[in-house]
Amino acid sequence: MPRSNRPNRPRGSSRAKWGATPEVDLERARAGLPMRESAPDGEWSVRRITERNAAKTYTCPGCHSSIPPGIAHLVVWREDSLFGPETALADRRHWHLRCWQTRSFRY
Repeated sequence: MPRSNRPNRPRGSSRAKWGATPEVDLERARAGLPMRESAPDGEWSVRRITERNAAKTYTCPGCHSSIPPGIAHLVVWREDSLFGPETALADRRHWHLRCWQTRSFRY
């Protein structure tokens, strides 16, 4: 029996195998990768949270006031934790941008 050269998929679904291409959220893509910062108190990963992505209330460890939903802030965790990266990620904290920039280094 000769082989058919016609595709077995219905017309109009040229990407049916792979599904629809999702829309790219540039703001989320830019904020998705943490920046690395070196400071006298260690190595830190810092991720920016935009106003749109801030959905919960957090307490800033710098000023001990709340960060309400809809306020841009930072999520910070240690890179050089003694107990490993999983523990460091679990101990991440949400900071106001200004509180993080003006924090005091305690020794």
